[in-house]
Amino acid sequence: MRARDIPQIAGLSTPEKILLVEDLWDNVASNQSSVPVPQSHKDELDRRIKSYESNPGALLSLAELEAMIAKRGTERWENGNQAQNQN
Repeated sequence: MRARDIPQIAGLSTPEKILLVEDLWDNVASNQSSVPVPQSHKDELDRRIKSYESNPGALLSLAELEAMIAKRGTERWENGNQAQNQN
């Protein structure tokens, strides 16, 4: 089902739409068993917990994580521009 399938949604104001989305999300979250979690996700969580337990000091600070993300984005941007300039 899509929002366009319910014509009344189009008539709602933005704040009303936000409240509707919040209500829908709360409804889904209240029944978590109805949302399947793939085994691969569970396996990854187990792997990360074991990694943390074996070396809890290896965590990144928020600043370190943000710097890594920024660097990765810059590298991708630079690599993309280099590829475009070669064409």
